[in-house]
Amino acid sequence: MTPSTLSRRQFSTLASVSALTGLLRSQLAAADKAAGGAGMGKVKHSVCKWCYKQIPLEDFCAAAKDIGLQSVELLNPEDFATVKKHGLHCAMVSYPTIEAPGGVKLGPIPKGWNRTEHHDLLVQAYEPLLKTSAEAGFTQVICFSGNRDGMDDTQGLENCAQGFARLMPLCEKLGVTLVMELLNSKVNHPGYMCDHSAWGVSLCKKIGSPHFKLLYDIYHMQIMEGDVIDTIRRDHEYFAHYHTGGVPGRAEIDETQELNYPAIIKAIQETGYTGYLGQEFIPKRPDKLASLKQGVQICTVA
Repeated sequence: MTPSTLSRRQFSTLASVSALTGLLRSQLAAADKAAGGAGMGKVKHSVCKWCYKQIPLEDFCAAAKDIGLQSVELLNPEDFATVKKHGLHCAMVSYPTIEAPGGVKLGPIPKGWNRTEHHDLLVQAYEPLLKTSAEAGFTQVICFSGNRDGMDDTQGLENCAQGFARLMPLCEKLGVTLVMELLNSKVNHPGYMCDHSAWGVSLCKKIGSPHFKLLYDIYHMQIMEGDVIDTIRRDHEYFAHYHTGGVPGRAEIDETQELNYPAIIKAIQETGYTGYLGQEFIPKRPDKLASLKQGVQICTVA
């Protein structure tokens, strides 16, 4: 039917429908903008190398590139040349270790920044790592609170803030961000202090620098507190990085576990986040790279 064959009533009806459609589109666009859609980001894909220990880094980088990943993370400085050779980024540099009197290793998860007696050695360990990372173009370095071991959370927060204050001027100068990981203390890391997002956010506020933020590990925080999407929407300004993992068991992130990863990734992107999403599940299937590819596909959300 052409416009010339339309009756006046038909034409008026079509015009009204057209106007209504246009109004609805405008309203939807406004709603999308209000919800963050206009500023929607798109995550870049990364993977934690430690989950694939049996694959040499050289081979793993080649496979990661083929899968479409843009980063291999939790690497040490001796790995930087290999990852750069393959045109990949390191979205999160691993922690340094340093030996304290008595042979205790500082830097790993249990022995971190919540004790002032660790600060001198931790600063000594982190300063060169921050510089080496910055020189390589890798601008996020992981850190840990340490375990409680009887310490009050409030005191631990004060101690962490005091220690990190010593590194913030260097971080700001280099353009590097220290990122403390949120871990569960229920299953994997008994006694770990930074085990709730509220504690980590309080620490960020106490330090007051954009060069100190949190690694929101979805697997760990689902175990500790749930409410993943609302937490991301509320506190995303304090989250510099995200990790995945299937719950329960930290296996593949598909229909075998309880989290709805496409919905979570959509929520992350709606905050405007354009950083990296690190796959940190431990594949249980024989073809581990196929599981990794599947994880990337699940988390590729338009």
